[in-house]
Amino acid sequence: METTRAGTTVAPASRALEVIGGDLTERSLRRYLEGIPGVDAVGLEARAAALGTRSIKTTSKAWALDTIIRLTDLTTLEGADTPGKVKSLVAKALVPDPDDMSTPRVAAVCVYGDMVPHAVEALGSAHDDGATGRINVAAVATAFPSGRASRSVKLSDTSDAVAAGADEIDMVIDRGAFLSGRYGQVFDEIVAVKEACKRPDGTYAHLKVILETGELNTYDNVRRASWLGILAGGDFIKTSTGKVTPAATLPVTLSMLEVVRDWHRLTGEKIGVKPAGGIRASKDAIKYLVTVAETVGEEWLQPDLFRFGASSLLNDVLLQRQKLTSGRYSGPAYVTID
Repeated sequence: METTRAGTTVAPASRALEVIGGDLTERSLRRYLEGIPGVDAVGLEARAAALGTRSIKTTSKAWALDTIIRLTDLTTLEGADTPGKVKSLVAKALVPDPDDMSTPRVAAVCVYGDMVPHAVEALGSAHDDGATGRINVAAVATAFPSGRASRSVKLSDTSDAVAAGADEIDMVIDRGAFLSGRYGQVFDEIVAVKEACKRPDGTYAHLKVILETGELNTYDNVRRASWLGILAGGDFIKTSTGKVTPAATLPVTLSMLEVVRDWHRLTGEKIGVKPAGGIRASKDAIKYLVTVAETVGEEWLQPDLFRFGASSLLNDVLLQRQKLTSGRYSGPAYVTID
């Protein structure tokens, strides 16, 4: 990094330059982030609890269930993943319920980088630009889930996945650096990963910045990391890898949505949010839909601006959907095992 009298410079990012100003240094970045008002934890949790008690009508529930499916990143992120398992995941993404072809498709399948070619191949025309019911391929990168690797490895991880056809990259921030107050290092890494998302034609794969909120300890840190991820160029901010407990929670997601709301008011730009990990039941996912609608507006309830990162959630949604149609609960034997 280059050094000036104002401090160590950080990599330029247009958002940060516009909001913080031209003198973008470690010192100015720290000053900005530490000047963000703290979170009223009691008020945040009370608001999340109140939103979580909202009920919806049966007609609205049918819409909500279909919306959850459309917003889902159907995920497999296990060390034992195989091309065959990924192809089975894609088959479910394409036809979630073979007994009801009116069931919408999911937004994306999310896999490890080396599984991207298999996902792209299995999706076929459903992955082509302009295809009806297009399904994106998301890849985790940057030494997911720990983030413990050299920057060159992280950037190679990202560029390889994009070259293989990934439409979206889910990166993890360096939580150790963030918690140590090395905000410039985290900022620079996000900027570099964003650049590694660039395709030969000049377009970019969408970048989701995973904060791993379960390791950030406080709502203030979640808010500060959310701002950092947006300032550095993230298209989405994401709660968790799903490998750490707690993963997504409603208060944490509400806090992140409030940052996205404030960013939109400040700049007019819309940033996405993705809660991931621990959301397994339809009733819980509906609470997130209500929270999104009440915090940033219903316009955020589209795949470009909100996602669920989930593996088992889809099955429960399908069972609830079947119950609405038939009047009886089918049971887990009536859906495929993920």
